[in-house]
Amino acid sequence: MNFFTPISIPRSEWTITYDDKLLLLGSCFANNIARKLREYFFRVTVNPTGTLYNPVSIARHIDLIAEHDVAIITFGTAWVYVDKATGEVVDNCQKRPASDFIRRRMSVDEIVELWQSVVEKHANKRFVFTVSPIRHLKDGLHENQLSKATLLLAIEKLNNINCQLSTINYFPSYEILMDELRDYRFYASDMMHPSETAIDYIWERFEKTYLYKDENRETMRVLHQLYLDRNHRPLYPDSDDYRRFQAATEARADELRKRYPWIE
Repeated sequence: MNFFTPISIPRSEWTITYDDKLLLLGSCFANNIARKLREYFFRVTVNPTGTLYNPVSIARHIDLIAEHDVAIITFGTAWVYVDKATGEVVDNCQKRPASDFIRRRMSVDEIVELWQSVVEKHANKRFVFTVSPIRHLKDGLHENQLSKATLLLAIEKLNNINCQLSTINYFPSYEILMDELRDYRFYASDMMHPSETAIDYIWERFEKTYLYKDENRETMRVLHQLYLDRNHRPLYPDSDDYRRFQAATEARADELRKRYPWIE
């Protein structure tokens, strides 16, 4: 007997490896995935100019991909705020009065046109698109649903336009939380953000989709154990046993740096 609806996710035609430099841009869900990737010592740059939510703001910073191999793009909302004085979409309102801005929802075609130019400009890069499962309740529940639907339709159209390219991929993080984990126990106390359990579950699905290659597995296991050991919280931090444990952990880290020089 099944008690939830599983989302079928085909494995990606390409794999993220330790040779790749990863750029994550978008909503705070991008920060969650980046945190998990860092636990395994992948080379990650995430939102260097701050958390971004709408497709225009994210596209504004996409040229950072020049120094990276893979961009993981998380759209959070299709709603944008346009500065009345400049006519520009702002990344955030900087606590200015609402009367300074026009609030509007982007159209599917507007998002597709913008991001098709991005994909064409960076045709030698790989892209993973996803829609953040984090609900924007300040927009209103109905407006949030319209926003998410717009983003999903835009990504679908973008994928269809580029269906001959294996460099563009969609990861259904929104659907996983909405359908597989459709219970408030998978949300944080604010009832908007996913809980740590939900983040871990979505990460497992992401890992199986993009990190499944055999040569990744052993490296990931060894490096994640190093992360766990470094972040171990002892009952007796001043004990000789813990000092020996710390020394052994750092000696192992020094040895691992010889094999994996990107370890920070």
